Amino acid sequence: MTTTRKPQLEAVTVTIPEVASLLGVSLIAAYALAKREDFPAIRIGKRIVIPRAAFTRWMENAAEHRKRYSGK
Repeated sequence: MTTTRKPQLEAVTVTIPEVASLLGVSLIAAYALAKREDFPAIRIGKRIVIPRAAFTRWMENAAEHRKRYSGK
């Protein structure tokens, strides 16, 4: 008997809790960041996701411009 395995796919998005973990900030701070116009969050129903590539670009842009982000 042969079994076929499904290929392991890497998620193309990250969640708000993952963003909080990656940035080392609180969950509240990550949700506040997701509300910003310049942050690449996408709402799908009640779920908020961030495309990995867009998140990486956002991080690079923030680092280049040494922007400071707050929950306001």
